[in-house]
Amino acid sequence: MCTSYKVGRDIDFGSLFDVEATGEWQEEIYKDYVAPIVMHDMTGARVFRLATFGMVPRKRIARGVKVFDTMNCRMETVATKRSFSDAWRAGQVCLIPCTAFYEPNYESGKAVRWSIGMADAQPFAIAGLWRTWDEEEGVAISFTMLTLNADPHPLLSRFHRPGAEKRGVVIVPPTQYEAWLTCRDAEIARTFLQLTPADQMAACAAPLPPRTAAPAGADLFELTPPNNGRS
Repeated sequence: MCTSYKVGRDIDFGSLFDVEATGEWQEEIYKDYVAPIVMHDMTGARVFRLATFGMVPRKRIARGVKVFDTMNCRMETVATKRSFSDAWRAGQVCLIPCTAFYEPNYESGKAVRWSIGMADAQPFAIAGLWRTWDEEEGVAISFTMLTLNADPHPLLSRFHRPGAEKRGVVIVPPTQYEAWLTCRDAEIARTFLQLTPADQMAACAAPLPPRTAAPAGADLFELTPPNNGRS
C-alpha cells in the first residue's frame, strides 16, 4: 500500500494534464495532506483541484470509532467497501499527479524507504477515486489511490513486510487519461486497471530521517510528519 508520495514542484500541469494548477501544497504527501488531483467537474470539463489524501479524512471519522486509513483502495473490494463504493458506482475517478511514490523494502532486514517512479524519470498519474464533503467554508474533496495485488510483479513484490500480501498502485498511461476520466461504467473502468510493467519503472533506496520519536516496532518513514501537512 502507498501511504506517501511526491508531487514535484516542477510538474507542468498544463502540458501533461491540460489543466492550470493553482494553490499551495507540500512536495511530499502523507495522510490528510492537501494535494493536487485532476478530475472532471459537473459540466464534464477537466479541472485541477486540491484535495485531501485519504478518502475519509481523520476529522471525518466519528468519535469513538477506531481510526482507520483510506489512502488506498483495494480493487477487489472497491464495489463493496462503504468508504469507496458510492464513488466507484458514480464514476468519480481522478488522476493523482506525482513524480514518485514510497514503499518499505525489507531486503536489508529492516524497513528502508524506497522511491519508485518511471524509468524515464517523468511525472506520471495514479488512478484514484474522489468524493466531496460539506464544510463551513464550502465543498471539500478527498481522494484515494486504487491498488491491485502485486505478488507476481518483479519490482513491486519486493516491498512491504515479508509474508504480507504485495500491493501496487495503478499508473494510468497518458494516452488513457481522457478515457479514464470520462469512464462512468464500473465494469469498463476495471479494464483500465493494470500494474505497469517493471521494465518501465525504476526504484532506489530513499531513506527518510526520523522526524518524531517512533513507537516500538513502527516503520519510521510511515509516521506522519508533525506539521499536519496543511498548506
